[in-house]
Amino acid sequence: MLKLFLFSAFLFLGFQVEAQTLTMPPEIQNAYTNGTRSLSGKPGNKYWENHGRYTISLTVMPPDNTIRGVEQITYFNNSPDTLKSLNMKLIVNVHRVAGRGGAADTSSGIKVDEIMIRGVKTPWDNSAAITTNQMVDLTNPLMPHDSIKLDISWHYNLSHRRGRDGIIDSTSFYIAYFYPRVSVYDDYKGWDTQPHTGSLEFYNDFNDYSVSVTVPKDFMVWATGTLQNPSEVLQPEAAERLKQSMTSDSTIHIAAMQDWANKKVTAQNATNTWKWAASNVSDVAIGVSDHYDWDAGSVIVDNKTQRRVSMQAAFADSSDDFHHSVQFGRYSLAWFSNNFPGIPYPYPKSNAFQGFADMEYPMMINDSHSRDLVFAELVQDHEQAHTYFPFYMGTNESRYAFMDEGWATTLEYLIGMSEKGQNAADSFYKSFRVTRWIHGPHDKENPIITPSPDVTFGAGNNAYGKPSLSYLALKDLLGDNLFKKALHNYMNNWNGKHPIPWDYFYSMEKGSGKDLDWFFYNWFFTPSYIDLDLAKVDKTGKGYVLDIKNIGGFAVPFDVIATYDDGSTETFHQTPIVWENNQKEISVNIKTGKTVKSLKLEGGIFMDANEKDNTWTAN
Repeated sequence: MLKLFLFSAFLFLGFQVEAQTLTMPPEIQNAYTNGTRSLSGKPGNKYWENHGRYTISLTVMPPDNTIRGVEQITYFNNSPDTLKSLNMKLIVNVHRVAGRGGAADTSSGIKVDEIMIRGVKTPWDNSAAITTNQMVDLTNPLMPHDSIKLDISWHYNLSHRRGRDGIIDSTSFYIAYFYPRVSVYDDYKGWDTQPHTGSLEFYNDFNDYSVSVTVPKDFMVWATGTLQNPSEVLQPEAAERLKQSMTSDSTIHIAAMQDWANKKVTAQNATNTWKWAASNVSDVAIGVSDHYDWDAGSVIVDNKTQRRVSMQAAFADSSDDFHHSVQFGRYSLAWFSNNFPGIPYPYPKSNAFQGFADMEYPMMINDSHSRDLVFAELVQDHEQAHTYFPFYMGTNESRYAFMDEGWATTLEYLIGMSEKGQNAADSFYKSFRVTRWIHGPHDKENPIITPSPDVTFGAGNNAYGKPSLSYLALKDLLGDNLFKKALHNYMNNWNGKHPIPWDYFYSMEKGSGKDLDWFFYNWFFTPSYIDLDLAKVDKTGKGYVLDIKNIGGFAVPFDVIATYDDGSTETFHQTPIVWENNQKEISVNIKTGKTVKSLKLEGGIFMDANEKDNTWTAN
């Protein structure tokens, strides 16, 4: 990446650069050269991705926190490469080291009891397999367009650390990243061997899952996918309420405190096995409890087909915010489906489960309790938005976090305007996503395109606020209709596939019919920030000419607010297109027959690092 960053630095420092090209590191360039990706923004003619079929059986016996599993993986090598080994992801091993979730918990790592490959027992050293990656050599290579079967039994202790998975209370568990899986093998990096540290997120293939979870009686199981056997594991009244919720706009209480007290929820067998199925998803997650409330309703997400989606919630009865989760979710699922991104929610259900993480999974949300209902709704909105980025399209979250977090932040803001109004949404977005960054130091900015593990300063800003502002700036430049058309082009191109940033750039250009290289270079390849300077104002026969210097460098939209000598005001909006030919300084013409008393540059959510030089007052 040295070439890319030197090139960016030259531009930022004022060196003359003739062209603003979307520089690629060698492995990315090779993918385009080899035809797996194309400059049209679509997957190339030779695009491929590998796929897995997972059949998993889990045994969970709270309050015992030992998770025991047996799985069969059928892994399909759709690549043109001969694979002499498989990289296994063991994400739960992240608890072995201190990190985001707190102190190290060395007892929680995965212990493989047995692994068989092609029916043959294969050596496995648990004392060596302590990180989140473990390469397994194959006796006979996996040839292109062939498949291989792995049978694995394992166990581990669910962590007491409050994080993305673990023990919520003595009989409520959130089980995620719980199974050994085959890592992504892709067309630009090969095996994904990025260590998981707890701060970065995930990169998974689209797989098919059949998951069975055996628990004691009086325990509920919620999971990714569709429940296959509700009449076997639920008592008739609860099963009927679940069925009714599938067509209900109102919240139906499938299981409440009194139902649990009367043992009127689950089948009264010694154990029950809950069976779940999900196709073409990037992961599965599971919640278990013997006392959580269970609410459900549904919402139409596709007006053409009248398709409904189940919205569910599982939570402690004392958590007031979760009593609103079903209706929060119904609103967000409908809004995202019909507005931005404007693609119907693709799954049959969504479930908000009370945990500690504020973290998204396909069809499952692990959210913490909040006494602030406004914030609780916003967090749930944010996690719902991740359905599209990264689940509708399988972005590499661990390498390019801005491709999912930046979009979820953008959608969180857009739906916030609908829920709370423009002023409230602007205020929250600025205080939560922009203020700390814009008022911090800018001498160590990393270009957004910097791979997430390599960001040396402001990783959160690079993942959330800065890319979100870039998406909103592009929306301002193109206008809502053209922006959505381009966005749909990108999403349709890469639904169920693995896009990288350049696929986004080219898809948006083709979808909009605009040359946007200059814009993407400015926002993603330079270490810029936001700081405009209203350097000079001259009166002309038709109004005023404003000379504006772009100190920070980003091509942002802004308003010129004119206050006239009669006390009236007028706003002249400038889209980012004004920076197309020169991102360092521009002249803006304000046509007016009135006499201006003062002029101000106002960026709104595009907050300025130094507002003192944004105002001009007539002598």
